[in-house]
Amino acid sequence: MAHDHHDHDHAHALLPPDPALRVRALETLLSRKGLIDPAALDEIIDTYQNRIGPKNGAQVVARAWADPEFRAALLADATPVVADLGFFGRQGEHIVAVENTEEVHNMVVCTLCSCYPWPLLGIPPAWYKSDAYRARAVREPRAVLADFGVTLPEGVKLRVWDSTAEVRYLVIPRRPAGTEGMSVDDLARLVTRDSMIGTGLAREPGA
Repeated sequence: MAHDHHDHDHAHALLPPDPALRVRALETLLSRKGLIDPAALDEIIDTYQNRIGPKNGAQVVARAWADPEFRAALLADATPVVADLGFFGRQGEHIVAVENTEEVHNMVVCTLCSCYPWPLLGIPPAWYKSDAYRARAVREPRAVLADFGVTLPEGVKLRVWDSTAEVRYLVIPRRPAGTEGMSVDDLARLVTRDSMIGTGLAREPGA
């Protein structure tokens, strides 16, 4: 046990302070020790970044915009609803959906680490895992939104949800105007990853 602890401390000392560089350095160390297969790791990353990514969540949001009954069920208990669509598993065991309205804007953070609904949104972006975002999203959420180019109208209440290992959140952004009659697939193209975290808005049609 003492040897394992020494190896852990030694590896930690070798890692650079920047999160992205730390990940790459840790991957290199684990690969050299034969603990991970880089090809398998690349396959997992590609799956979540490109083949899954936020596309699943966008389909859920678009359907919620288009189907009032689905939206009501999603807001009541999102976990079984998204599981029925095949979106479940690791990092998606318990999902809660929160809806942006004219009166309320929701934003998600994980103040302890980087808990995030992988089956719906893919791998969390680097900024979501950063110390700055995790701290400022709680202390000064409106300033954080401004950094993302989002300025809320006067009087809109801002709610910040703290994601945990037990509960992960999906923000249903407001549906853009002028999208009446659009198909679910077309609506999904308007849904951005950041809009489902609450740090962005859905795209306007034609934008």
